[in-house]
Amino acid sequence: MNPIVVIPARMASTRLPGKPLADINGKPMIVHMLDRGREAGIGPVAVACGDPEIADAVRKAGGRAVLTDPDLPSGSDRVHAALAELDPNREHDVVVNLQGDFPTLDPEGLRLVVTPLADPNIDIGTLVVPIRDEIEATTVSFVKAACAFEDGQTIAPALYFSRQPIPWGLGPRWHHVGIYAYRRPVLDRYVSLPPSPLERREQLEQLRALENGMRIACVRMEHGPFGVDTAEDLERARAMVPHS
Repeated sequence: MNPIVVIPARMASTRLPGKPLADINGKPMIVHMLDRGREAGIGPVAVACGDPEIADAVRKAGGRAVLTDPDLPSGSDRVHAALAELDPNREHDVVVNLQGDFPTLDPEGLRLVVTPLADPNIDIGTLVVPIRDEIEATTVSFVKAACAFEDGQTIAPALYFSRQPIPWGLGPRWHHVGIYAYRRPVLDRYVSLPPSPLERREQLEQLRALENGMRIACVRMEHGPFGVDTAEDLERARAMVPHS
């Protein structure tokens, strides 16, 4: 595999406007994400920017930035659009879509997310971590993955994703971490499809892939990053991320 990591970012966040440029101990958050991508060492890293000020911050930090249409509907669309400039000859056969608001991400997560694609039957890799308590299980912003790991296994097929606590019954439940590794043709197909019925109902993009027959596999991690969505999250990140 020959991956490329692309981080989609835009300024318009309803809960934390200007989030990519929020300062975390001397660096904009998007630059921390650029650093996490580089630290993983799996391939080149670039930012698909919805706004010129994000591109300026990335380039100032020595990173590669591509300006994309600010009206694109999703991060996946933004990543796909940037690839036309980043890799027009399609040398990279795997695309890692790294969210731009995980500054506490362990770079090992990016190394893990591509591992399911060693199986030629898997189209998309993603990450999950254990749900620790009922508060997490019932919080709708914590997306749950219906997957089950056999003893000793770290990769399992994803059967469904929901904002509800699934599956029912005793046993571990899994919180989905929204980082994806796509085979390049799969991403091409994914962005060409209209939003699917369950995607619209649950407001979860990954259901479009499942509803159209794409196979997603989850890699389990013990600890995952948290997404910075609010001012409180930002303060938590500042307390956890080392000073530059």
